[in-house]
Amino acid sequence: MFIAPTAATKPDYDLLALQLASLLESETDLVANAAQFSAFIYDTIADLNWAGFYLTTASKKADAAPELLVGPFQGKVACARIPFGKGVCGTSAAERRTILVTDVHEFPGHIACDSASNSEIVIPLIVNDKVVGVFDIDSPSLARFTQEDQVGLEKLVAIFIAQTGF
Repeated sequence: MFIAPTAATKPDYDLLALQLASLLESETDLVANAAQFSAFIYDTIADLNWAGFYLTTASKKADAAPELLVGPFQGKVACARIPFGKGVCGTSAAERRTILVTDVHEFPGHIACDSASNSEIVIPLIVNDKVVGVFDIDSPSLARFTQEDQVGLEKLVAIFIAQTGF
């Protein structure tokens, strides 16, 4: 039985991992799995206003660095392209590490795609030593994400990567 999350509900990441593995078990298509994963996170983690992917693509400028192109997501419309190294998503991709931001308005170079977002966590998708994208989650609450969320979400992203045919 599915119980809708509330702000007071802490996610059970072990249970979510089992549910996610089952959800993605027989599918390897990137778009299908990214859409399912975004919806799953958006529906099972409380106090979010955006959850989705930015996928690595070549920049339209021949000599420019790669950039992130918006992919499947849940929430309000988003920025379409983000250069590596810009904003939270681009910084996560460039530095190849998860970035947890308690107040996005204090993050240097934050890109405000949705002015209602106040905190954010971005996890890079690294496959065969290449950054193929990032998974981005925003919340309207300040300090919404904890180290426990980071560990749990990184585990879920690892399941997504393992189940998806890159």
